[in-house]
Amino acid sequence: MVAVQTGRSWQPIIQELEAVIAPQNVIRRKEELLVYECDGLTSYKQRPAIVVLPRTTEEVAWAVKVCDRHNIPFVARGSGTGLSGGALPLKNSVLIVTSMMSQILEVDLENQRVVVQPGVINNWVTQAVSGAGFFYAPDPSSQIICSVGGNVAENSGGVHCLKYGVTTNHILGLKLVTPDGSIVEVGGRVPEMPGYDLTGVFVGSEGTLGIATEITLRIVKVPDVIKVLLADFTSVEAAGQTVSDIISAGIIPGGMEIMDNFSINAVEDVVATNCYPRDATAILLVELDGLEVEVEANTQKVEEICCRNGARSIQTATDPAERLNLWKGRKAAFAAVGKISPDYYVQDGVVPRTKLPEMLQEIENLSQKHGYRVANVFHAGDGNLHPLILYNNAIPGELEKVEELGGEILKLCVKMGGTISGEHGIGADKRCYMPELFSETDMETMLWVRDVFDPKRIANPDKIFPTPRTCGEAGRAEAQKSFPSLERF
Repeated sequence: MVAVQTGRSWQPIIQELEAVIAPQNVIRRKEELLVYECDGLTSYKQRPAIVVLPRTTEEVAWAVKVCDRHNIPFVARGSGTGLSGGALPLKNSVLIVTSMMSQILEVDLENQRVVVQPGVINNWVTQAVSGAGFFYAPDPSSQIICSVGGNVAENSGGVHCLKYGVTTNHILGLKLVTPDGSIVEVGGRVPEMPGYDLTGVFVGSEGTLGIATEITLRIVKVPDVIKVLLADFTSVEAAGQTVSDIISAGIIPGGMEIMDNFSINAVEDVVATNCYPRDATAILLVELDGLEVEVEANTQKVEEICCRNGARSIQTATDPAERLNLWKGRKAAFAAVGKISPDYYVQDGVVPRTKLPEMLQEIENLSQKHGYRVANVFHAGDGNLHPLILYNNAIPGELEKVEELGGEILKLCVKMGGTISGEHGIGADKRCYMPELFSETDMETMLWVRDVFDPKRIANPDKIFPTPRTCGEAGRAEAQKSFPSLERF
């Protein structure tokens, strides 16, 4: 790890940056830096020394070269919607923000690909191609504001990840700036390229291997027919069992989502869909798509499975406006939970689908044990849980307690054969739980890969991997049980 020089004079660094990047895009006033002190995980905050807003690959490369030359840590940031502290600056670091790199560079409908800069908003891609009957499948709930570059860094998912896959399944190629400022290209313009899958290595690396400055995306055709079903249940466990039964029946929906009663009422208070039954313990949203005959046959099977598991009622929608209304509440769920709690702490664990009913019961048990309400909103089809722990940060010590509860949920996910992140990444939030999932050899192997790209470890340092300094005494003791060589990382 590069040593942070606290007594550094920043004026020469600023002058070097301004030699290539417009002065108004090099931010150094303390009140302006305040905007960039955290991402969507607001419980961690740290102002960077400087923020730069490049517009081109060459400007990104210049900023990185300045950092490399002076051994300055740098952190890449897109729209700042990440929920794991992945874009949290380090003290005396440079934050490289790609939000001004917002051009769609090429639309190639015949070959079903689009080339974008990293600051392009996720939803803009679908808007650019929807008139021709295409869409970009990865659709995080924050898709109206999150950037494609951030999606690449975190390997984001979304409602449609069950059938269509997460971000890595839709990236053909990348232009990258590596941590020494070199510009390289990995992947290409066709789905299968010979050699090592460096595109796959980079996607999900959370800014520790460099910065993507051009991204070649794969787009897909809009299905002939799309139908959304909403079933409501008297227990969350019954909704979870329904998910497992639907997949076991050989049906792969476009998306399958569960919301519990806390979330339902928060959404109706804020969004007012007038579709979600307020007295339901849980609702299950199922989107079926494909050929008309396929959708109709699967609809009948899904309705039968829902009824067999105790669904009280089932709504269906094929009209685009009606479908949008059914999904609107789920897309707004995280924001709406703020209506019923001053603060919430969200986690992002994964369990096998067959373990959903058991896991939901365990979350309820932990909720009772710790005395905090937990709202459940999740991508049920692939077992990606998003428990939102409701608390009041104005009460001293509350954050630490809910973080402990969140950690117990993550450990349970691993115990049940799952993992500690489905789409939010590890970042600063979950790095201390990596030894729950990986052996010491696993961790060393990943760090060897990192060192090939970034031997100085100046690219988003202190993320993903635990260290004694970043995990603290309690985290260090826990991590060293299964990762005894933690000190040297």
